[in-house]
Amino acid sequence: MILVVGGTGRLGSHVTGGLLAHGHRVRVLARGRRPTRRVAAGAEAVQGSVTDPDLLERALAGVDVVVSAVTGFPFVDPAGVDFAGNQLLVRAAEGAGAEVVLVSVAGAAPDSAMGLFRAKFQAEQALLRSSVRGTVIRPEAFADLWIELLATTARRSHRPLVIGRGDTPVGWVAVRDVAALAVRLIDQPSLRGAAYTLSGPEQLSMTDLARHLMEARAWPGSPRHLPIAALHATALLPGRPGRQAQAALAMDGLPPVVDDTRTRIPDLPVTPVADLLHGNHVGTP
Repeated sequence: MILVVGGTGRLGSHVTGGLLAHGHRVRVLARGRRPTRRVAAGAEAVQGSVTDPDLLERALAGVDVVVSAVTGFPFVDPAGVDFAGNQLLVRAAEGAGAEVVLVSVAGAAPDSAMGLFRAKFQAEQALLRSSVRGTVIRPEAFADLWIELLATTARRSHRPLVIGRGDTPVGWVAVRDVAALAVRLIDQPSLRGAAYTLSGPEQLSMTDLARHLMEARAWPGSPRHLPIAALHATALLPGRPGRQAQAALAMDGLPPVVDDTRTRIPDLPVTPVADLLHGNHVGTP
């Protein structure tokens, strides 16, 4: 039995579907008022939060491997979900004798300017200190998520708002490619027990991504930019606006990411950003 935590989210739903397609028995842990409606047909559903230790103990009964696809970004404080929740999950996995595949982020570090990156680093450390056989996936920024965020900011002007300088190259990776790696790690146990950094096939700045979005939707003009001073002020705000501003500031200064996964697993799917912008759901093998 495979437990997918956050199995109805952007990444988790892809992981769940891939595992079911490969013949695995899957249990999904998801929060929300009626998460069972969003669970893929064929998967067992458990409603609740990764921050509930008693629930985790029940959810892990009979489980061999846990895939943690849970994240609080950008809706809640990552310290409470991405770190504390994953820490509880690792402890529960220890008690159940299960392995853990943790989806972290490329660039996770204790001193990162981005709260999500600090929380993911702490989660990695909790896994490393445990007796659990752990595997870590470190994807670069999700192309799907940031395309959606840019499209949302465009509104009636059809001009996406780039927060920050937006000139740092990023290897935007498709969510489904990250999910394919997670499924491969379940299919091939010999690959587990290591860390994998995964990027997309292109290096594009946030401004480039916004321009490509506008071209794909035939929106005239050019992207808008939020002034740096306003960005710093927004980063001080509580909640989602502050977290997104902090993320933009951090992304302006991220160091280059080295993808060490595709040489080790060369037949993983590779999805160009253009495929996501034009609704093409087939990655290039």
